Amino acid sequence: MSESKPKLIREDGLRVDGRKPDELRPIRMEIGVLKNANGSALVEYGGTKVLAAVYGPREVIPKAVQLPDRAVLRVRYHMAPFSTTEHKSPAPTRREIELSKVIREALESVVFADQFPRASIDVFIEVIQADGGTRTAGLTAASLALADAGIPMKDLVAGVAVGKVEGVLVLDINELEDEYGEADLPVGYAVGIGEIVLLQLNGVLTVEEFKKAIELAKRGAEKVYALMKETLHKKYLSALES
Repeated sequence: MSESKPKLIREDGLRVDGRKPDELRPIRMEIGVLKNANGSALVEYGGTKVLAAVYGPREVIPKAVQLPDRAVLRVRYHMAPFSTTEHKSPAPTRREIELSKVIREALESVVFADQFPRASIDVFIEVIQADGGTRTAGLTAASLALADAGIPMKDLVAGVAVGKVEGVLVLDINELEDEYGEADLPVGYAVGIGEIVLLQLNGVLTVEEFKKAIELAKRGAEKVYALMKETLHKKYLSALES
């Protein structure tokens, strides 16, 4: 028996979780959460919780994938079996393989890989609780973990998704909005250099809606970016002052 579609926009114009259309969920960030990684970050967008760990630059294994002029950036995005309400196999799915690739390509556009020839930089993204926007929260966490590892980058990348639900563009979609909405537009935005490094669209938007969605994503990413910088400053400035 199919479940009926829930009402996603209330009569007062607020969303199913009480947010305004252009409002982010509560966001929490912490870096240096794993002592055995060179860099790590825990990022929460509402009920979505993502852990990222970075190892490297280090020797490439196997050596056959070594590159003479730059580091190999390897990214694994994975959803833990306990991260969703439904049973999930621990084996990587096609979606996880695809998202690993698009997140890697986004990070490759900001990491100065040419400073570490013949080395590897490995990024592990583990979704430990999924409630929508896992790829964008994962991208934010991976970018923070790279910075925590001291990997030189052009800029941090802030991830955020815009959706369309019941004809309304909404920022930072949750699981219900993702499942029942008409469109999902995940964006990775390097705010400091003004470059969009990840852009995907699931569903259909008009040209005008697409333009508005990009502007909404940029404004949301700017807030995420400010939190990322604040998180880094808090750790490293306090270390300098101690």
